[in-house]
Amino acid sequence: MKIAGFKLVRAALAAMAALTLAARPADCAPVKILALGTSLTQGYGLPPGTEFTTVLQEKLKSAGVDATIINAGVSGDTSADGLSRLNWSLADNPNAAIIELGSNDALRGLAPAQTEKNLAAILSRLKAAHVPVLLCGMRAPRNLGPEYAAQFDAIYPRLAKQYGVLFYPFILDGVALDPKLNQADGIHPNPAGVRIIVGRILPDVLRLTRSRG
Repeated sequence: MKIAGFKLVRAALAAMAALTLAARPADCAPVKILALGTSLTQGYGLPPGTEFTTVLQEKLKSAGVDATIINAGVSGDTSADGLSRLNWSLADNPNAAIIELGSNDALRGLAPAQTEKNLAAILSRLKAAHVPVLLCGMRAPRNLGPEYAAQFDAIYPRLAKQYGVLFYPFILDGVALDPKLNQADGIHPNPAGVRIIVGRILPDVLRLTRSRG
């Protein structure tokens, strides 16, 4: 009787373990994140392995998230360029997306209304594909005047609210204008700057992975 009872207990435990393992793939499957952006995403001027996407992927894994980040950053890209290659980028079937576009629009003084239209098209396309988004905000250079800056800066919070996406207000928060954290051009972060960016944005990226499609 004792042996029979032990076998029943062991069988029950085995069944419970099987159910747990069966449930794990849905909860713990690797997450694939598309990072669609500019040179800030690409890693302009940085040694290999110190760019935003690589450092962020490492931090996610340290936090227990098995993630692969697709570096779809292209130096010099405007919001229009990002939109033009969105469908190609989605061919990798990402579970989530980080959008970092608009800085080059502002550097060229492009019309904020057009930048907003392009970003809206990107967010609309991702929403239709059921890909959750973290939208990274950007601020216009102040030498373009207060009117331009006000129009440009307002694009990102407005779109985040309109499309119901996660929002990180300023991708260069804590790094912009600090010579110790930027390369000689004063625009692109150095490895130390990248680490600060990743550290600050990480909580929002973790939220993004929990809302993946």
